[in-house]
Amino acid sequence: MTAALEADGIEVWLGRRAKSRILHGVDLTARSGEIVGLIGETGSGKTTLARTIVGLAPLHAGTVRVGGEPVSGLRGAELRRFRRTGRVQYVFQDPLRSLDPDVTVLDSVAEGLAIRGDGRPADRRARAVAALEQVGLDPALGDRLPGRLSGGQRQRVAIARALAVDPAVLLLDEPVSALDAANRNHVLRVLDRLRREREVAIVMISHDLGSLAGIADRIVVLYQGRVVEEGPAARVLLEPEDPYTQRLIASVPSIDGSRPAYARSTR
Repeated sequence: MTAALEADGIEVWLGRRAKSRILHGVDLTARSGEIVGLIGETGSGKTTLARTIVGLAPLHAGTVRVGGEPVSGLRGAELRRFRRTGRVQYVFQDPLRSLDPDVTVLDSVAEGLAIRGDGRPADRRARAVAALEQVGLDPALGDRLPGRLSGGQRQRVAIARALAVDPAVLLLDEPVSALDAANRNHVLRVLDRLRREREVAIVMISHDLGSLAGIADRIVVLYQGRVVEEGPAARVLLEPEDPYTQRLIASVPSIDGSRPAYARSTR
């Protein structure tokens, strides 16, 4: 599999002081058709890493490449041109951060296509409808404003918005945390199909280790801004080597008291 996303030596500082680092030389790679789970306690740097990769947080050291092309140094018109391609999409944990409250669901999902100048308005609406159906939403919801949707529905709209532009790399911050079991499983199936059929590289931040156990190829563990462990999902979840990873996994409640529930579900 080709490396769709390569982040090497990523450092983020608090303010301008190198001594106050949030991320310490973090490396992250996601290949085409691969799902990488990014785990760690709150404050470990997961969201900061994702936001830095997509250019929403300052990068103080390191490089980011998409499809082998350096993008971390892009500025001004070059950066705007790259963003219009839609090659990298980021789904916020809070979908209201990416959905305009005054724009209907269908127009919001089609917005990236319009910015890129894809097709005619009717074609863009058809692709937006298809994206909504992909995440299990009734296209009839397309005429509603985000405020009239449930939290779970808004989360799926945000995912549909990202899928509509056919990204090469998709970063998702807790994409199923607001969903019930049925909708969570539906979205996970969508992501699995997306990586298999379109070979999208997916980086998924999640506290739901059960979801990652059934879908992720690799797991990367962050602790205090450093990668402390990474490897095949089954190995990291069932036989963690780093003491922090062991404690993190042990903290997941088990059903029968023998071992964590996710450890009984692997791909």
